[in-house]
Amino acid sequence: MKASNKTSTTFLISRIDAIGDVVLTLPLAGWLKQHVPGARVLFLGRTYTKPVVACCRHVDAFLNWDEMQLLSQPEKIKLLKDQQVDSIIHVFPNKQIALLARQAGIKQRIGTRNRWFHLFTVNTLVALSRRHSPYHESQLNFALLQPLGLERIPALAEVITYLDFSVVPPLPEKWQAYLQTDKPQIILHPKSKGSAREWGLTHFGELARQLHAQGWQVLISGSKPEQELLQEWLRENQAYITDFTGKLNLTEFISLIKVCTGLVGASTGPLHLAASLGVPALGLYPPIKPMHPGRWAPLGPHADYLVMPKNCEDCRKVPGSCICIQQITVAQVLAKINKWPSSELISD
Repeated sequence: MKASNKTSTTFLISRIDAIGDVVLTLPLAGWLKQHVPGARVLFLGRTYTKPVVACCRHVDAFLNWDEMQLLSQPEKIKLLKDQQVDSIIHVFPNKQIALLARQAGIKQRIGTRNRWFHLFTVNTLVALSRRHSPYHESQLNFALLQPLGLERIPALAEVITYLDFSVVPPLPEKWQAYLQTDKPQIILHPKSKGSAREWGLTHFGELARQLHAQGWQVLISGSKPEQELLQEWLRENQAYITDFTGKLNLTEFISLIKVCTGLVGASTGPLHLAASLGVPALGLYPPIKPMHPGRWAPLGPHADYLVMPKNCEDCRKVPGSCICIQQITVAQVLAKINKWPSSELISD
């Protein structure tokens, strides 16, 4: 790849959606740092994704879109001008942000051709259609770097090299006290806030019981609303699990993931976080396009997934349900887990 010939060095990556989407966007920051000498990389995101971006060594500063929306339009424009942004990359198209970038006089404004408002707010258009593309989500993001010198979409193995989630704070002692030091810890994240097809609580309960019997400490994670949904299931399985649902903020949860042996979950933010942190991460996916792992597989040196080898078009018609993902067996999941680097720590 050729480095960009631009003299400008300050880039703003704009992605104001969910955690998993942000994780799969952050390799762009690594590419910019490696291929554009002296690059300064800013990230525009939402409040709840700030702890995720803070883990990435390649991002120099975070701009909080939620806080910016409280400002007047002249104040927003001044804020962007003060950052001396030379190039904005609209990874997640947003009309208000696109207009703001133009009004702030950002010299290069990169966005896709298939958003009508980009026709009058963006001056560097990229042909990109996500819906029917064979590429992974992270690779699709890289298409937006073509105006900056990217000559080809990198393979997933190369994308992983641009990840660097090394800025992780230590887990607070109050949460360390919950961990059994004589056992490896595994996190099970059974819910998805409706963003993904789920394996089911019956499967996760059986997996927890078998992992506990093998010598694992099984940690259950989830948000505060998910804790309320899981109350009965948590009571039924309390002998086999350590309940972390609704207890940790996102920074603490990231720190917990980092000290654990691995994580199992659906295609959600926690799965992508674990993979990017270099922790073994096993995703359970439906064979439905574009939800399948070809588009949303976790990225990391120890990331893996399970999906049934079939085309699940019938399940597409039933929102929130997928018979095919539930055909993944507990034995299949255990077989994957038992190949993890730290599985040898388990006593027979």
